[in-house]
Order: sequence, then C-alpha cells, then structure tokens
Amino acid sequence: MQQIVVEGISKQFMVSERPEGSASLLRRLVARPRRTIQALDAIGFTMESGELVGYIGPNGAGKSTTVKIMSGILTPDAGRCEILGRTPWKQRTAHVAAIGVVFGQRSQLWWDVPVQDSFDLLKEIYRVPGPEFRARSQQLVDALQIGDLLRSPVRQLSLGQRMRCEMAAALLHSPKILFLDEPTIGLDTVSKLALRDFLREENLRRGVTIILTTHDMDDIEALCQRVMVIGHGTLLYDGALTTLKEQYSPLRCIRVVLEHEVEPNGIQGAARIDVDGPVWHVYYDPLDVPAPALMAQLTSALPLKDVSMEDHDIDAIIARMYQEMSL
Repeated sequence: MQQIVVEGISKQFMVSERPEGSASLLRRLVARPRRTIQALDAIGFTMESGELVGYIGPNGAGKSTTVKIMSGILTPDAGRCEILGRTPWKQRTAHVAAIGVVFGQRSQLWWDVPVQDSFDLLKEIYRVPGPEFRARSQQLVDALQIGDLLRSPVRQLSLGQRMRCEMAAALLHSPKILFLDEPTIGLDTVSKLALRDFLREENLRRGVTIILTTHDMDDIEALCQRVMVIGHGTLLYDGALTTLKEQYSPLRCIRVVLEHEVEPNGIQGAARIDVDGPVWHVYYDPLDVPAPALMAQLTSALPLKDVSMEDHDIDAIIARMYQEMSL
C-alpha cells in the first residue's frame, strides 16, 4: 500500500547576493540584488508501507527541502504530495500526528529541562493515552538505552546521547512514517551503530516506513535496499542499491596477500591490479571472467597467504556518480 505519493513537486527560493566593492555596496542600499534558486524541479516518487529508503545527494541538492515539504513545514510552488492520504501543509494537525521527524542539527527537546519532562510534554501535545504512553516510552527507553539519561537536562547530554533521546521523542506517539534528516551527523562509531540497529528493528518489527537523508554512505549500505539520488533539485536515480553499484562500479575486487612480493604478470582476465608490496587488489569484470576461474588462476600462479572478496566501496561509487552527472 502506498503511503507516500510525490508528483511534480517544485520549490524555489529567493536569496540575496552580496556584491563586491564599495560602489556595489552603495547600490545595495537602494536595491538589494537577488537571485532565484530552484531547490526542487518537478520531482516525483512513491513509497510503500514498511519501506526504508535512502535519500542521498550533495549539499544543496534539495534533500532537506523535500523532507520539510513532506513533513508540512514548507509549501511547494507546484505539484502534489500526499502522505497517508493527506496533504501535509493543508492538513497539518492530522498529518503530524501520524509522522515522526528527526533533524540531526535541530532539537525537539527542551534544552534546559530533563529529558523526561520533554517526553511528558510531547505526550500532551500528541494526546497519547497514559497506558499507551507508558508502554511505548518504556520500549524506547530500553531499546535506546536511555534510562539513566531521563533526569538529565538536554544541555548536559553528549551528541550521541541527545540523538538517542531525539529518536525516542520522535517515536513516542507511534508514528507510521519517520523522516530522518542527517540523524547520525557528528556521532561517534558506537552511537552510529546503536542507532542503525534501532532503526532496523523499528522498520522490520514495527513496520515503520522510514526515509533517511544522509551523507554517511555506511548508513545507507547498512540500512537501505532502495536509494533515491537527487541533484540540482532533480531526481536522478530511484532503484535498488545493488543496481546502483553495478551501474557505477561494474568491476569486482579480489584482495590477495602473498607470501612474498612478485611481479603482477600473466593474470588473464584482470582489468586492473593495484599492488602494495605483497598485497594485491585484483579488479575484474564478472561478465568477462567468472570469479571461480580467476580465483583458480591466482591460486595456481601465486604464492598465496590469504585471499578474500571485497565488496563495492559505496563512497567511491557515489562519488563517481556525482562526477559523471556533474553534481
């Protein structure tokens, strides 16, 4: 069942330009120069119930603008957006009761009061019944391991602690859809892994539909099977992550560790070999040579100490995609 429908959404912003030189500064006092930025240009996509989709693109591509339109914060200039059958900016009260939003660089928790007080206030804002609130908040406290943080003011929390509390706050009212805009920005590795595990469980066990915008490609690879790529306000790709990898990185890699250094000669079918002392990275196209055949050749021709298959470098793939599309 489709929960999110976006059709032909466009959004422009007017921004002021800072002129150079004293003469230009004087003219600015009379008429400030402005220009139009096309943040979104007729983008469209749909999402089914229970999907977890990565939404990626370079800075200024339009990711946050899309999330703000879908959450009802912004009104588009043109197009149609329906979330659970509602238009977000027209039916905002009913809409926000069914969604959760986490912005990595903004907080929905009150800065100077304990976390629990913020949770209690959110209970009243969303009109969550007492028994339901107690059960859900306990689930989130246990899953995110924030029990010892509830009596602490938000300003005393580390970034990783605050983001776990932000995630709980966004889910207290059991929304059907969760919008995440850079939720792991600035987090340490341990905090990132904890949040990923939690999001995976929320998606799989509770069926929460999640759209995740991030620059951290490890988040995308760990969580998302489907990705959407946006650039200059236009949707450039919408499909499986595996297909994106194959399209922009067709070569596979075998990592070989040798007993001693040798010259990389006579390896048939290898598209490229990167040598770093006794460590080789052998790149090949599976359409030209099957992996077992190349592996057998390496085994017979080289003094092997260790050999392993390496997965695609998702960061390199996305960088190559941006380069090819001039983003």
